[in-house]
Amino acid sequence: MSPLSNPSEIARETLRQLALRRIAPTPDNYRKLYHEIAGTHPDDDGLPEAFVRKLARRLPRDNAERQRNAHQLEQALADGRPKAAEAALERYLDGLKLAEQPVWNELIGNLLRQWEARQTGWTPARKRESLDRVLRAADPATLHSRLQGLLKSWSQATTAADAPAVEVLESEPPAAPTPAAPTPAGAHTPVTVSTQGTAAGAQAAGDPGVLDALHELVTISLGEALPPLLEEHPELRESAAALCKEAAARTEAAELREVGTRLRAFARELDLAAADDAEIRAGMLELLRLLLRNIDELVLDDRWLSGQIEMLREIVDSRPDPRKIDDAGRRLKELIQKQGQLKQTLAESQRHLRDMLAGFVDQLARFSETTGAYHDRIGSCAQRIAQASDITEIGPLLDEVMTETRSIQEKAQRSRDELLVARAQATEAQERIITLQAELEEASRQVRHDQLTGALNRRGLEEMFHKESARAQRRGCGLAIALLDIDHFKKLNDAHGHKAGDEALVHLARVIARHLRPQDVLARYGGEEFVILLPETGGSDARQALTRLQRELTREFFMADKQKVVITFSAGVTLLGDGESLASALERADTAMYQAKQAGRNRVVVASLSAASADS
Repeated sequence: MSPLSNPSEIARETLRQLALRRIAPTPDNYRKLYHEIAGTHPDDDGLPEAFVRKLARRLPRDNAERQRNAHQLEQALADGRPKAAEAALERYLDGLKLAEQPVWNELIGNLLRQWEARQTGWTPARKRESLDRVLRAADPATLHSRLQGLLKSWSQATTAADAPAVEVLESEPPAAPTPAAPTPAGAHTPVTVSTQGTAAGAQAAGDPGVLDALHELVTISLGEALPPLLEEHPELRESAAALCKEAAARTEAAELREVGTRLRAFARELDLAAADDAEIRAGMLELLRLLLRNIDELVLDDRWLSGQIEMLREIVDSRPDPRKIDDAGRRLKELIQKQGQLKQTLAESQRHLRDMLAGFVDQLARFSETTGAYHDRIGSCAQRIAQASDITEIGPLLDEVMTETRSIQEKAQRSRDELLVARAQATEAQERIITLQAELEEASRQVRHDQLTGALNRRGLEEMFHKESARAQRRGCGLAIALLDIDHFKKLNDAHGHKAGDEALVHLARVIARHLRPQDVLARYGGEEFVILLPETGGSDARQALTRLQRELTREFFMADKQKVVITFSAGVTLLGDGESLASALERADTAMYQAKQAGRNRVVVASLSAASADS
């Protein structure tokens, strides 16, 4: 074979010959074999430095050990330390020796047995999470080592009931950092302890700064984050406060371990309380479902309740949401108040009808008595006429008969007129009752404030503003308020009539409501003006939201007299200031909306809080 001249080919062939001849890959053996393949003498100068650097950059780094040795070789070459470079290269070549293959069959068998067994502190979800993390190892050797550490932690948890479950990974050289996978919400995160970090952890435990930071974390967790979640468990709140105070006063490791034991018991109490609360919520929801189903079966005429029942069913069957519950409560309050008023009017109408019917019966009774007396007097006159012996006696009797007849005729006419009036009143009362019943049914079906557009009215807007502003202040997030007005609405009314104007308002409200977020609030402020509350929204985001609504509105044409009419609106947007009222914010938004109209309409202008403060 002709001698090779390319240094890369010589180096590759040298490594191949080392493996084929089963020669120990030491630096001396590598050097001798390299000169042999290159056809040079061992006493010649060493390898070119540029070639060694190139070789170091191309060395495989498929595990942590090779990565560390190659990095040390490059560092030694960069520092001009040939002896250190030779030692690093020797360590790298020693690492090329074939290692003993791990025994996978025994490891997999133990893994399956420990997976099916029960260990203290290791739930199936936690086992699955730990196993997924271990399986992300970069090479088979690391995977085998980590699986052994995981099995060791599982077996220790099986025998030690009170010992905390931890993952003990085999000591391994530092590897390049890899991005950690996100922990699923609600999953318990197992503690990972590396033997390499034990000394560093012990050193950090003696650092007063680290201890102060740990005390601060415990204080935040037990003293600030946890109490708001324990409003219904005062005994657990007291326990959390006591643990927080005790942990802050402890400085020794033994004392902190004692607090840790109590904290572990407190965590078990929290788990039990959370399970009880979840069971209570599920039971209450099931009772409400049964009640709604029972109402459906027992109430024969549920026209007044159908809308309310459907609304409650939607809330019960969906995920609980504070805004949905607030909205449902507000709508039910309004509906109950309106139904109370309608039911009172209905009761008065029914009572009036009942009184009229009673008067009608009395009138019939009086008329019957009058006709009875008339018949008696006519019968007496007839008897006297029959007994008369002279025609002169009959004349006065006939006059009496005519007088009685005229009297009964007049009474009958009056009774007829009164009955006709009573009949008309009864018909009117019956129609009023039917109208009220229809209004009650409509109130049950449509529990929105504004009957035309389905949006909230001013009172509903004020109620939602108080809730959203309080929520924004509590959470420290922004609340954007938009005031919008339809462009050229008067021209639309003049050209197509007021009915078309009303339909345009309905069309606008329908399009806007369809493209708003579930937490956003739409209200009709008056005439062709609408207000939109945008919780957790900044000024630029609010502008984009209103601009998107303008685009959607121009895409969906409005039909008036079989003609396509494009409806646009101008809007002013502002952010709610600290402690600011709705009227003040709307005044600022109204100024911004006027500027949008002056700029050409179909625009959105955002009012500045700083400018408003300066003006005031």
